[in-house]
Amino acid sequence: MTSIPGTTFSEPAPSAALLLLGRGVDLASERGVECVGDLPAPSDPDLVERARVARAALGDRAFVLGHHYQRDEVIDFADVTGDSFKLAREAAARPEAEFILFCGVHFMAESADILTSAAQQVILPDLAAGCSMADMAAIHQVEDAWDVLTEAGVSATTVPVTYMNSTAAIKAFTGRHGGTVCTSSNAHVALRWAFDQVGGRDGHGKVLFMPDQHLGRNTAVRELGLSLDDCVVYDPRKPQGGLTAQQLRDARMILWRGHCSVHGRFSAQNVADIRTAAPGVTVLVHPECTHEVVTAADMVGSTEYIIKALDAAEPGSTWAIGTELNLVRRLANTHPDKTVHYLDSTVCFCSTMNRIDLPHLVWAMESLVDGRVVNRVVVDEDDAHWARVALDQMLALPGY
Repeated sequence: MTSIPGTTFSEPAPSAALLLLGRGVDLASERGVECVGDLPAPSDPDLVERARVARAALGDRAFVLGHHYQRDEVIDFADVTGDSFKLAREAAARPEAEFILFCGVHFMAESADILTSAAQQVILPDLAAGCSMADMAAIHQVEDAWDVLTEAGVSATTVPVTYMNSTAAIKAFTGRHGGTVCTSSNAHVALRWAFDQVGGRDGHGKVLFMPDQHLGRNTAVRELGLSLDDCVVYDPRKPQGGLTAQQLRDARMILWRGHCSVHGRFSAQNVADIRTAAPGVTVLVHPECTHEVVTAADMVGSTEYIIKALDAAEPGSTWAIGTELNLVRRLANTHPDKTVHYLDSTVCFCSTMNRIDLPHLVWAMESLVDGRVVNRVVVDEDDAHWARVALDQMLALPGY
């Protein structure tokens, strides 16, 4: 177990699969290509001072965004922290900033490029910082899936909804086909809107939800009252998605076979174990967890929801949190009046997010100081247009 009630936060055991630093390349993935140039050594004793000097030299020309899942050494230099969409909007609200340094992952930088002006340049300190979930829905796979839905006679009554954690190309596909983007905070609103476009949840209309099957399933069942039988999983690696035409016709939710490699690790057994070890614990998990985990938990919500829940919690209360470890560790450190457990017993960093480290950030900032723009993320103009259509539709949803 990760900690004992009444003690300070205990670090989980290391995972053999953890990759904190990396400069590898996967040309078939969303995460782009390998960084070029020489990075400062992680052991450089002057690294923090170099970061301060470079940040000061850039001044208002640069705006640094730090996602909640980043490690503390990066967050220390962020002008603002938040989830992916909040950060992209914060960038758009700083038109005076020539450079947007996005300490997150590739799809987030794409969203920032879509929402910011042509005069602004979005920089990702390591282009290899991607998202395994976003990689699970390639544009050619989604286009093929739409052909399958068309052949089954259901595409005309299907609205695509894509999670923010998707590539610009997938967001653009969604915009072209009259759909919307959603976040983990407003997925229920987006799904209600989507069903309303095709006759409501009780009719024959459907939603193609990409790329995270768990967020789609959890939202449909927990928030909209649909059943698990209303959901089918489309597997792009199988012919016809592994589904018959009749299964597609009967379904209300067509879920893409994707998941978050971090939140997918948590299990119902983790929940049972922590309840035994810490009687009275409140289990709080992210909706990207499996349906079994969210059903076993006490509270379910987005990253921002998790942070606000801890802020509002009673002193002396005990919590077990199922989300990325950097955030859970930070919450434990900033809420010393509460006992915070990590839900899993082993490390569960977002390894691609952790590719953004202080050496990469220093390298990117010092390059800009020297007049060299590195690792700029630029979205194709047509994709940017249609992705913006889908994002604007999300912004037009009730309550946003």
